[in-house]
Amino acid sequence: MSSASLKKLEIKTGLKQLRELRKETITAATTRMKEQKQIIKAIKNQLQQPTTVPAIAEAAGIPPHMVLWYVAALKKYGEVKEVDKDGCYFRYCSIEAS
Repeated sequence: MSSASLKKLEIKTGLKQLRELRKETITAATTRMKEQKQIIKAIKNQLQQPTTVPAIAEAAGIPPHMVLWYVAALKKYGEVKEVDKDGCYFRYCSIEAS
């Protein structure tokens, strides 16, 4: 066996061991990403009409502090906009819905 072939075999073995060591971390990260996508989808479904954070939280079954965090992130990235105020709360709407 040549030194190049030995080197490739060592790299493959090392990568396999690394994947095995990180398996739980990768699974946990994948699970978190799926949960976040579901939360974002639930929030976006509520944003087809202008609505407030407490109304979104109640309709989607998500704690208001989490809804506020996600709405702020969606606003930052241009997917949501503030429409007007409803009492003490801002109303938000999806950019696509407006």
